[in-house]
Amino acid sequence: MPPILAAVIWDRWRRRLWEEGIQPPDPPRPFEDVLEEAPIVALLLDRDRRVIAANQAARRFFRLEPEQLPLGLLEATREGRLAEALRAGQPEAELRLTHCQRSVQVKLVPGPSPGDTLMFLTDVTELRRLETVRQEFVANLSHELRTPLTSLRLTAESLLDDPPSGDRKRFAARALKETDHLANIVANLRQLAEIEAGRMAVARTRFDVRELVDEATARLRLDRPLELDIPKGLEAAADRSKLAQALDNLLDNAAKFSPPGSPIEVRARAEAGELRITVRDHGPGISPEHWPRVFERFYKVDPARSRGGSGSGLGLAITKHLVLAQGGRVWTEAARDGGQIFGLAVPCAPPTEDPA
Repeated sequence: MPPILAAVIWDRWRRRLWEEGIQPPDPPRPFEDVLEEAPIVALLLDRDRRVIAANQAARRFFRLEPEQLPLGLLEATREGRLAEALRAGQPEAELRLTHCQRSVQVKLVPGPSPGDTLMFLTDVTELRRLETVRQEFVANLSHELRTPLTSLRLTAESLLDDPPSGDRKRFAARALKETDHLANIVANLRQLAEIEAGRMAVARTRFDVRELVDEATARLRLDRPLELDIPKGLEAAADRSKLAQALDNLLDNAAKFSPPGSPIEVRARAEAGELRITVRDHGPGISPEHWPRVFERFYKVDPARSRGGSGSGLGLAITKHLVLAQGGRVWTEAARDGGQIFGLAVPCAPPTEDPA
């Protein structure tokens, strides 16, 4: 049997070239073979939204026979959501198909003739299942670790309260510090799992940005000078608590990678309908090849760069999710005269109306 989908596509392109007075080249047989045997589901639809060709993967996925075509999209696939996606005209979407109980990523591109559409479907059911398993594992692990960590912390505190001396005191202090570090990792993992599971609510309020930054710097007790560049009266319309946590993470990150005594610069501006906050350190910086991954969980460019060396590797990942949930974005870039800049942007509050 010839590669049906590729053959139909090539035939329609050839006819279009003839109509425009162009001599078509010979058919690209290797392309036909690849498209016909590709594992991705591919359907060719005409201007009337009828399936006129399908490759092997599509025929297996929807249990189609070549002689059944052309056939309406709903009749061919028995999936109303695909017809809705085609009507909406969105180039890309992810759908849960009800008839076959599969999750697919749908991509629509123009076909070879005017009005034609190529629909590609990628099965992501197993990928989504594994993501769910991972989220549940992290949530359950975080829950189970909270009790023993609390017990260890209370034990270490009791040892310190009993005026120990020498090595005993040093070991108890070290145990308490490491227990707090583990508890922080567990709390971050739990929060990240809840965010990724879609259980984070966003409550937008209007607030003064300078007050937010002042509270964050006072809360962290940073042992270094701060240089603030924030216009007076600058306001934001965002989830205040989540933006505060995101800012805490950026400031803590800057402190870890800055030489002792070097300043941290915080700048805020309202630009292009966004509130943009940047935090700059004066550390060794990050090579550009690492920039796309610094907001991933547990990703560390070089653990030796950190002064403390005890980061969880989750702070920037949580920052990204907290900002994205509010319709914002995050980024990093190199400072002009050394150091690294981390930034976040969220929708800006409208200007305060003059009562007059």
